[in-house]
Amino acid sequence: MNSFFYPRLAANNLKKNAKTYIPYILTCIGTIMMFYNMSFLARAKDMGSLSDSQALRTILSLGASVIAIFSVIFLFYTNSFLIKRRKKEFGLFNILGMEKKHIAKIMFFETLFIALISLTAGILLGVLLSKLMILLLFKIISFKVTFGFEIPVPAVLSSIALFSGIFIVNLFYNVFQVHLSKPIELLKGGNVGEKEPKTKWLLAGIGAICLGIGYYIALTTESPLAALNLFFIAVILVMVGTYCLFTAGSIAVLKILRRNKKYYYKLKHFISVSGMIYRMKQNAVGLANICILSTAVIVMLSTTVSLYVGIEDVLRNRYPRNIIVTAYNVSDEMAEKLDAVIEEQTVKNSIKQINLMRFRAMPIVAMQNGTDFTVPKSVEYTSEDLAMIELITVDDYNEMENKSVSLSAGEVLLYTLSGDIPGSAINFGGLEFSIKERLDSFSLEAELSSVTAKSYLIVVDGMDTIKQIYYSLNGNEADMEELSYCYGFDVEVENDVQINLIRTLNDELAKLNVGGQADGPEISRESFMNIYGGLFFLGIFLGLLFIMATVLIIYYKQIAEGYDDRKRFEIMQKVGLSRAEIKKSIHSQVLTVFFLPLIAAVIHIAFAFKVITKLLALFNLTNIPLFALCTAITILVFSVFYAIVYALTAKTYYKIVS
Repeated sequence: MNSFFYPRLAANNLKKNAKTYIPYILTCIGTIMMFYNMSFLARAKDMGSLSDSQALRTILSLGASVIAIFSVIFLFYTNSFLIKRRKKEFGLFNILGMEKKHIAKIMFFETLFIALISLTAGILLGVLLSKLMILLLFKIISFKVTFGFEIPVPAVLSSIALFSGIFIVNLFYNVFQVHLSKPIELLKGGNVGEKEPKTKWLLAGIGAICLGIGYYIALTTESPLAALNLFFIAVILVMVGTYCLFTAGSIAVLKILRRNKKYYYKLKHFISVSGMIYRMKQNAVGLANICILSTAVIVMLSTTVSLYVGIEDVLRNRYPRNIIVTAYNVSDEMAEKLDAVIEEQTVKNSIKQINLMRFRAMPIVAMQNGTDFTVPKSVEYTSEDLAMIELITVDDYNEMENKSVSLSAGEVLLYTLSGDIPGSAINFGGLEFSIKERLDSFSLEAELSSVTAKSYLIVVDGMDTIKQIYYSLNGNEADMEELSYCYGFDVEVENDVQINLIRTLNDELAKLNVGGQADGPEISRESFMNIYGGLFFLGIFLGLLFIMATVLIIYYKQIAEGYDDRKRFEIMQKVGLSRAEIKKSIHSQVLTVFFLPLIAAVIHIAFAFKVITKLLALFNLTNIPLFALCTAITILVFSVFYAIVYALTAKTYYKIVS
């Protein structure tokens, strides 16, 4: 046999199946290009020019890992669809006398051609677009563009290694599928699933329970730290619930409708329900995948856009004043020296202090149980019961708030930033105080707003009471450190003047050998832009990847349904239904099935909204209306895009059916 027979036959097969293989090859090229670019950005020398380059490299490396994992799963899933559609073709080869080892050779050359085309085009496009990608990233993070061009060899090699491995795994899977099947099974391979599906009540019940628990966690989580712990558990439960309900729950609901004779035995309901049962059997997993991918796209884009657009809110939450000097374990004498240094430097630079905020406090990290606070030997910093307490004296409170409140021993004022202390008393390791008043507002609210645990500010009558509370919680007053120190103020000067002042104050702190730092939004802006801009860039990148995957799944689903519905179309015509009635019925089913994942995705987002806002608080974004607006716009834009994809792929479907 001619040595070029198998390569020619493989090339001819790819041409004949161009309708299914061209989208697959384009997707392979796209994923390779994206993986290379993300790997390139994580390794690019130009990234070293950034002030916080390591954090951004970490974000980009994480993005490359996500793309790699997704590529393995998605390309394997897509390949399994392709091999299913071609089983009949391979079965025909087998019946005509071609042995399975010969079919394996054909598969080898098909995979080789696809791999060569995809890797060559993907890496070349990745290299060509790499400069554009880094320019876009630098534009997003407002960094000065650098000139030059590079091709990191590790990025090229890792791309070749990863996707060569994926193609090899797919080849072995395809050969294994053909090897295990008999010729007659191969001929009918494309029709697997035509039997009416059984109602799997247990699986439907598990799906409902998982979805319910996931939604419950999302709705009842209050603490940002708890949200961080529970979010991924809720995500896994919702994903399991989605797959179970699409595969089993949908069929159970349709069969319940079929048992309702008054509803079922009507022309439009009879055809729709019967057809939907088979559609859900064959396409449930694909629809669940579309739902999960759609949810991921909306969540990623809405959150990263919110963080990027709300960068000013983030900086103001993190830094409630333009200039903030903080230090811990500072004596009264040292606090006076710090006051003098700050005053000296502001006068020297002709800077006027506005919205002055100065206080001293005893910070305590404790575990809360109702009204009781304790300090165990080992504090769980990810616990939902974690509480941050700031103890200040009534004299400092009166000075800050310009009030003349008096407190007796055993009385406190309570301001709750986040969390809840019920009743009229509070207990510190057995030492009880009565709550004289719950404060409605406090000037330090902005200073404490970046704290993600339960946060309370407690005003006591004097320093002796602070020492008693410390002793009661820790058991040894001798180990007590000095109070913390915070001095903050706004200024009306240029950004570079603010940055120079902060650097000067840090130098002065170092001279005084004080454990603290001066900080502010302007000196930290570049670092925040690098991180949040990197997350925004990653969100766009992964969003495009998931959208591409969604489009391909939708396209293949339309092709699969087209071939299946063509047979049903012919049968329904033979039993007397008009062409218009059949087309209307099938169109109704397709619309229902097609938009079901989008509706489910929006429901997932609605239930997840609260817990996502808690997670955003960890990034210092507390502007919920902004996130709500970004989410609504993202859903609207994605829905329009989804409808356009439907309109385009539906043409292929109706062409096959008719």
